[in-house]
Amino acid sequence: MSATMTRAGYAALLGRPNVGKSTLLNRLIGQKLSITAPKPQTTRHVILGIQTLPEAQIVYVDTPGLHRQSGRRAMNRYLNRTAASVLGYVDVAVFLIEALRWTDEDEDVMNRLADFQGPVVLAVNKVDRIADKAQLLPFLQEAAARRDFTEVVPLAAINGNNVAALEEVIVGLLPTGDFPFPPDQITTASERFLAAELIREKLTRLLREELPYALTVEIERFVEEERLVRIHAMIWVERDSQKGIVIGEKGATLREVGRQAREDMERLFDRKVFLQTWVKVREGWSDDERALRSLGYADPDLS
Repeated sequence: MSATMTRAGYAALLGRPNVGKSTLLNRLIGQKLSITAPKPQTTRHVILGIQTLPEAQIVYVDTPGLHRQSGRRAMNRYLNRTAASVLGYVDVAVFLIEALRWTDEDEDVMNRLADFQGPVVLAVNKVDRIADKAQLLPFLQEAAARRDFTEVVPLAAINGNNVAALEEVIVGLLPTGDFPFPPDQITTASERFLAAELIREKLTRLLREELPYALTVEIERFVEEERLVRIHAMIWVERDSQKGIVIGEKGATLREVGRQAREDMERLFDRKVFLQTWVKVREGWSDDERALRSLGYADPDLS
């Protein structure tokens, strides 16, 4: 038996939409893996972020925000099903809420955790936004009383405040074992997948309120050359009017999306990127289970 005992396991990041799960994952990993935007449905897929420490390897599972009205559209049902399904795989659940806010959706997430047999850590995010810190302690006490949480950790994912404390708590809750992934691996996601997500992030940030929910990105060609990656991306929308908005006047919006996405890809892939984007209409794709599967919205496999 080795003198140094290591720990390894999976920790799910769960919470309602826009509570900061993806920002927290990126902070923990130290690199942008999960896309972020101040709108619901930004995260649509389960993304694994692998953090290797000297004594432990934590596989963080970023999930779509759990939300109400799950039966309304196929996309909403897929998002809730995807987020909830990870509880059957993980060792630790990190339930993320926003400081000084407790909503009906937070209550729904907590109820979904009722049958989870592992430890549940309550992470209270966005404490940096609180001007009067005297308000925080009563809120933490009230939140902690809602169920038997293993730990309660206040933090600010955006600037890293107290994130190390959360990491330390999670390490202590993982089972002992060997690392399942190489120490230098930070995700199981493919570069092709990450490219599509970066394009969708730029679209989500640049377009008006409702449109991001009606579009998705499919990488049709991903060719790696010695010092260059050539990427052809198709942006699918649901109506002709949406196509015009995505393209913008004289193609300005689509060019800006491409520029921003390409710059992020070059940083992430550490290579030059040649990116071409097109926009096509596929009516009703977000409310069609078969269309969702064909566009890559498959139930997660964490094995």
